[in-house]
Amino acid sequence: MIEKGKRLFWSWFPSSDKEASEAVVKNFLFHGFPPRVSIKSIGYLATLWLGTITWILFVILAITGILLMFLYVPSVERAFHSMKDIQFVVSFGLVLRSMHRLAAHGMVAVAFFHLARIFYMKGYTSPKDSSGNRIINWWIGLALFVVTIALSYTGYLLPWDQLAYWAVTIGVHVAESVPIIGKFIAQKILMGGTEIGQNTLIRFYVLHCIVLPLTLVVLFAFHMWRIRKDGGLAIVDRLRRLLKPTDSLIFNGKKTYMLLGVKDVGISRYIDWSLPEKETVPAVTELLPRLFFWTVLITVILYVAAIYLPIDIKAPLEPPANPAHPPNPAKAPWYFLWLQELIAFTTIKIGNFTINGGFIGGVVVPGVALLALAVWPLIDKSPDDAIGIYFHRSRLIQNIVFTLLALAVICLILSGEFCRGPFWKFYWPWQEWPELPSLF
Repeated sequence: MIEKGKRLFWSWFPSSDKEASEAVVKNFLFHGFPPRVSIKSIGYLATLWLGTITWILFVILAITGILLMFLYVPSVERAFHSMKDIQFVVSFGLVLRSMHRLAAHGMVAVAFFHLARIFYMKGYTSPKDSSGNRIINWWIGLALFVVTIALSYTGYLLPWDQLAYWAVTIGVHVAESVPIIGKFIAQKILMGGTEIGQNTLIRFYVLHCIVLPLTLVVLFAFHMWRIRKDGGLAIVDRLRRLLKPTDSLIFNGKKTYMLLGVKDVGISRYIDWSLPEKETVPAVTELLPRLFFWTVLITVILYVAAIYLPIDIKAPLEPPANPAHPPNPAKAPWYFLWLQELIAFTTIKIGNFTINGGFIGGVVVPGVALLALAVWPLIDKSPDDAIGIYFHRSRLIQNIVFTLLALAVICLILSGEFCRGPFWKFYWPWQEWPELPSLF
């Protein structure tokens, strides 16, 4: 009777773990997960679930973004007013836009912490005796981080208010500062002309809604495939190192090879580094419930924040864009404020000669930082014992340097956000800004 009741909701029950694993591999829905996963890899401290949270935020962005597309009009005449309608006329429109905006900013921050976690665990390399090549996936991860920032930046212009217009204007001026090709990038690729207008809005809209999301999905799929191809997470390598190879793990025997129709018989000898069954659990019963938990938790947090946070934090909307009257100060999005600070520091006038801070602080410094992250796995000579371990003693100096640079970026962001007042002058948080005449 119980068996018949079960079959009302499920039509098939595997008779063994092998049959269940094969079913998972053949199932399209579950094919993204291995049949079994390491117990260590699904623990909270192993990854802090930062990569999963980043993907959940993207899914929330995609869902809320599709709903917003039905309400938003990508026109310089109607974009701002459609945003006002979303916030003040459409039922739950303010909550919808707030969740989308908060998820966008959260995705940038969580993606950065995910990158930092991998660095601290030396998760960007594979052991020398392994067939994996995690450096490729590290490069894919850097590309995903750049696309994530580009997604947030292109969406910044769409409200077409003063905040959005002048934040994008700062980015365009930075692009123009690049020697030789800067004007081409700014005018032909970003603006679609000589000024920020309808062509710019359409370009950013298409990039934000189609090109960049599809690029991110493709890179993410490749990213997940590489994780499985490279033998799983870095913490699994640490577990494998604890399992010393024994005779039972070494296979010797004859094996038939076929190459271009020529049959050959040789001796195959390899070490089976697969984890014992007691160190793994089924992915369907253990991994998917955790994924569901994080999805619900992140969604609830965003929903509560979208309801209770002040509107100037969750969904600010300034007066309509006015090219003739820039705000004072005009600020970039928070994740670019450290570059804006660097631009201010590196713009130096010596007589009639001016050092181009836009190129030095806005292009050279972030370019060098990205290049350094890309080549670091190639020059990191720390032992394989450091893979999968937080803050291994052999990597003390490089972890300190990375932490100091990350803290410097955070301090510059905080300085630009809270300490820069009119004319980009520095004011302590407890100092009052001078009163300026209102333009509206």
